[in-house]
Amino acid sequence: MTDTAEFLIIGGGLEGLAIAWSLAERGATDILLLERNSLCSGMTGKSSGVVRCHYGAPSLAAMSWWSVPFFENAPDILGDDLGFRQCGYAVGVGADNLDPLKANVAMQQAMGIEVDLLAHDDMAALWPGLRVDDFAAFAYEPRGGRGEAYLTGMAFAAAARALGVRIRQQTPVAELLTAAGRVTGAKLADGTEVHAGTVVLAAGPWTSALAATAGVDVPMKAQRAQLLLIDQGEPLPQVPVLSDLVSLQYLCREPNGELLAGNSDHAVPEYIDPDDFVNRADDSTVEKVVGRLEHRLPQMPDPRITGSYVGAYDVTPDYNPIIGPAPIPGLFLATGFSGHGFKISPAVGRMVADMLLHNRTELPNVDAADFRYERFAEGRPLLSPHPYVGAGEMR
Repeated sequence: MTDTAEFLIIGGGLEGLAIAWSLAERGATDILLLERNSLCSGMTGKSSGVVRCHYGAPSLAAMSWWSVPFFENAPDILGDDLGFRQCGYAVGVGADNLDPLKANVAMQQAMGIEVDLLAHDDMAALWPGLRVDDFAAFAYEPRGGRGEAYLTGMAFAAAARALGVRIRQQTPVAELLTAAGRVTGAKLADGTEVHAGTVVLAAGPWTSALAATAGVDVPMKAQRAQLLLIDQGEPLPQVPVLSDLVSLQYLCREPNGELLAGNSDHAVPEYIDPDDFVNRADDSTVEKVVGRLEHRLPQMPDPRITGSYVGAYDVTPDYNPIIGPAPIPGLFLATGFSGHGFKISPAVGRMVADMLLHNRTELPNVDAADFRYERFAEGRPLLSPHPYVGAGEMR
């Protein structure tokens, strides 16, 4: 049996669904999306859901900024609020990162991003009980915050279906099909085939293995990301998301008032098999997080860990995504989001749709060439002009 589609999207996570909706919204009419399990059952459900524009790479900051109004107006666009809470976003740095912070804020402001430096007293007022004395400076985005990646993915799915996109779950792809030097579709695990004009590979940490079946080497690994949930002893009031580049952690308020603590230290990454890993934080990570929290939030009344879980960043060598044509015709890559995927997902969908339909993107201040597959072989990775000491390339 053989099915056909003009656009075949492999991967029913957030990025694949955003691309499917965007293609349909831009006028494409023959779109089929395949998901190996159930929609958003992979790493989408492990996302922290942070919305921020604080990046040193201008194109990435611009994609995040373009996406902010989308999150703000999601009920009108997708019919769902995506769980978005505009609590603000702050990044705090030590003295060694003061100059990069000022340079990045100036760059972002020049692009029109609403961000400014914040005084210590103002940060302390935004987050009562937060120790601020060892920070040299803060940057603050009042329009930042948090959303829910699973809700966002499912909203894209519902809106895509309403526009005629076909979505098939529990449909794993075994390999890509090639003929005459181009990708022509996919062979499914049950032996059936789907033939397509263009295949969009958006399978997160499973992308590399599938791309390899068409002879494409995608330089991407699955990096372990451990997160802890903490009950402080009383519900945390509404506070901004905090990127703490002194303690190398990020902190978010959960909807129930608990605290989510994530890691921003990627000096020694741990790579995992996305199909076989322990879904809880290890003892050394728990000990490290506890120490960081005791330092940063010394006034917690009666803290206890209520849970932990593990996700996998699909990381590239420069910790930035690959968005563009593969080195074989017929295949388009949207992968390697390296922890940035949620906040830029609306822009990713629009960018991919525009590139597939018009061979260009009209997103302001975004250079599609920044995300090209070939940049690694060219020795031209996408790097921040003003990187933060100790924070790797996650900023």
